Amino acid sequence: MKIKLSLLWICLFVIAGFYVGDQYDLLYPNYFPAPAYDFTKNSLTKEKVALGRALFYDPKLSKDNTISCASCHSPYNGFAHTDHDLSHGINDQIGTRNAPALFNLAWQKSFMWDGAINHLDMQALAPISHPKEMNESIASIAQKLQAEVKYPPFFLRAFGDRVITGERILKALSQFQLTLVSAGAKYDQVKKGTASFSSQEANGYRLFQANCNSCHVEPLFSSYAFASNGLAIDTTLNDFGKGAITKKARDQLLFKIPSLRNLSYTYPYMHDGRFRKLRSVLKHYTEGIVPHTNLAPRLQKGITLSVREQTDLIAFLLTLNDKEFVFNADHQFPKSFFFPKEGLED
Repeated sequence: MKIKLSLLWICLFVIAGFYVGDQYDLLYPNYFPAPAYDFTKNSLTKEKVALGRALFYDPKLSKDNTISCASCHSPYNGFAHTDHDLSHGINDQIGTRNAPALFNLAWQKSFMWDGAINHLDMQALAPISHPKEMNESIASIAQKLQAEVKYPPFFLRAFGDRVITGERILKALSQFQLTLVSAGAKYDQVKKGTASFSSQEANGYRLFQANCNSCHVEPLFSSYAFASNGLAIDTTLNDFGKGAITKKARDQLLFKIPSLRNLSYTYPYMHDGRFRKLRSVLKHYTEGIVPHTNLAPRLQKGITLSVREQTDLIAFLLTLNDKEFVFNADHQFPKSFFFPKEGLED
């Protein structure tokens, strides 16, 4: 009876010419800036978020039905992956870059390491169509899902009818990803006045502000701009970052600046996953920077940190780990969608 009444309610709204699901309120701290995402064109609803969550974990988004978004973006790794340096796709193919962590996406205006995508609603097309990742077309995915028993009713609840389109798939995926807000680390508790840094963490915070904050801007810990951080070119990958997209000299070796949140969960680091430990990252910045015309201004004179200072800096960086976010059951595989007969709860 409850299901029938719910469907009747939906039908009445559709007949009236409009359908509005239950509003989903995006929660974030008051010290965060305003989101960059335009919610007026894809307002959050609980139904669309739930649909996007199911799609995110469904391998049917790949050509051979083996790779899902979560294959490279595990919730337990801050929606990154730690078992290999470069992304893996269908037929055991290896991609060309490390899968970036997915959180606080509502504050970002461009996506991918090279900024090739300028809107979250379009971002999923890149891995979906990449021949070494999911190697599928959005039109084919829509056809596959339309033929499923469980998806048309889900689209009905989310969009008001059972028609499955590429646009709706992409918007639903965006909806789920927009809810991936990481703002529960010890750093956030200190900002809220409910915790305090240790003396070592406080010293590391001072070192961070003096050496890192120009690129990794608080409180998101990234400006989400593009910069060259002095990495030596991997002669196998020959990845020139943003320059490969724009073909402009000023963009050569520029890569998107990642957030420093959840570093304990999102290794390996850099666009090609070359460093597995934070010590190795700091060694690069203190000893391994390769001069380049486009090198970030803050790095042109190098960074000097003693071993003890590096230890203190790492102690601060660990306060950016958000265990609450990483183990949030609302972000994980939706068992009740894929196994409804078992009566499992999300």
